[in-house]
Amino acid sequence: MSLREIQARMAAAVMQPLTPSERMRPKTATGKSMRKEAAEFIKPNDRLTSFERLEIYNRQYWWRVLGSLMEDFPGLQAVVGERKFDALSKAYLIDCPSRSFTLRNLGSRLEEWLKKHPKYTAPHETLALDVVRLEWAQIDAFDAAEEPRMRSEDLQALGPDPCLRVQPYLRLLDLSYPVDDLLLAIKDAEGDEDRSMASNAMNERRRHSHIRRFKRLQPQKIFLLVHRLEDSIYFKRLEPEAFALLHALKAGKPFSRAATLAFRGSAIPKEAHPETVKRWFEDWSSFGWFCRPASGGQKQNPRRKPVPAARG
Repeated sequence: MSLREIQARMAAAVMQPLTPSERMRPKTATGKSMRKEAAEFIKPNDRLTSFERLEIYNRQYWWRVLGSLMEDFPGLQAVVGERKFDALSKAYLIDCPSRSFTLRNLGSRLEEWLKKHPKYTAPHETLALDVVRLEWAQIDAFDAAEEPRMRSEDLQALGPDPCLRVQPYLRLLDLSYPVDDLLLAIKDAEGDEDRSMASNAMNERRRHSHIRRFKRLQPQKIFLLVHRLEDSIYFKRLEPEAFALLHALKAGKPFSRAATLAFRGSAIPKEAHPETVKRWFEDWSSFGWFCRPASGGQKQNPRRKPVPAARG
């Protein structure tokens, strides 16, 4: 048996779902005895059989990936509840198993998967999708590249109608619910629990109270930008016109075209457009959201646990 064959069989066994009692299944996906399968490529030792040794890896794999999803998507868990989230996570990981060397990418297909399997988020489908989009945007923004910031002297070389480049880590979200409030409330609730000396029962009641409140969240159209500053993630709500302008610039539109798209149908008086844009650009430049015209390299963050997002 070649090394590649051993690796493939090992992966298939390890990634096979656990039983309801969290043990290794007695048969493979093809119906073969798992004990016979394990004995063909894993040796027993003086304490464990081949099956028992393989089961350790099988259980550790599932506990790790399920724990990772729980860490990355606490908002989704709050919306659908623990039991439904557990079923959702297992079903998702069966359909979309880990294919990357890093757990960072584990939830990258969750939004699209949920769209095809709405039963796992009913009756809160839209709210759940908004939460997942924001939680994935946090992960994505934390790890995305950062290019050298634009300097004041760079402005002279831009020309009359520049294509301004925005930082790769900016994420723009058009949302139907104020899920930024939801995630920040979860962060605060978790902080309260960490600091509390109350009993586990009291903390459990408080957590369920938060969950009930999240499920009653009312629809509210918001335009949200997720950005990174000094290795921390922040949420910033934008005016619809500001959101449209940044969205057009991010898509590579020249400034004049981006501004036209941004103010199309806007209630902001035309004479106020220049001052409004000036105010936005001063704010955005202070955060370093514009890149230099000629990139001098990129900075890529390794996967670390993101600092929970804040408003700003």
